[in-house]
Amino acid sequence: VQLQASGGGLVQAGESLRLSCATSGSIFSPDVMGWYRQAPGNQRDLVATITSGGSTNYADSMKGRFTISRDNAENTVYLQMNSLKPEDTAVYYCRLLQSGNAYWGQGTQVTVSS
Repeated sequence: VQLQASGGGLVQAGESLRLSCATSGSIFSPDVMGWYRQAPGNQRDLVATITSGGSTNYADSMKGRFTISRDNAENTVYLQMNSLKPEDTAVYYCRLLQSGNAYWGQGTQVTVSS
């Protein structure tokens, strides 16, 4: 299983970005796909997850600004990030969890300037 994250970049505060994570390999339901982020010197934290059935979960600080979605036919998960803040600056990682195994993408840098 491989995950390829993309869509990061440099934006100003208040702007939006959409991250994508394409998966390949043996993907089967049920599974959970998610986004995590890690700022320099910090641990990797949950951003949002979505199950193969479409149930979502968000970290409290992302609720209302970030939206996770997925295209099961394309095995791709998305993260729409609106009203970005400088504190959202981090490397964003996608993860696939299936049958107790976790697979990580390589990360994509998001930088938000004030």
